[in-house]
Amino acid sequence: MLNSVAKGLGLALLLCWLLVAPQPLWADWICDGDQLSVVITRGAVDLTGLPEGIPNSLEGTLPGDGILLRWRDVELQLPRTNNAGEPSYTDGRWWWRVVDASAPEFWERRGSVVRHQCELI
Repeated sequence: MLNSVAKGLGLALLLCWLLVAPQPLWADWICDGDQLSVVITRGAVDLTGLPEGIPNSLEGTLPGDGILLRWRDVELQLPRTNNAGEPSYTDGRWWWRVVDASAPEFWERRGSVVRHQCELI
């Protein structure tokens, strides 16, 4: 009996870890000559008061999710915006969105907007 309870608890812990651990989002890209990788991070979502379901839950992401983006010597954790359409992620300076996987949108604001050119590896 105790052994089956321990196995069930272990399975439940593994399932929880899989749900909250960063999961691969897409392939890696080359942006302005350097490899860029993106990993989705799952965030907390408060479902209270949403009887119609979760708004804007496209591409398997939810408001509250984010990404961990690694490029050059930069590691960014960008929260998901709640903009309509394809999921986008920004911290106000950096912005990431994939509408076309062969050419994702990767921008940086430095007074003006710098658009980094990206392509699939």
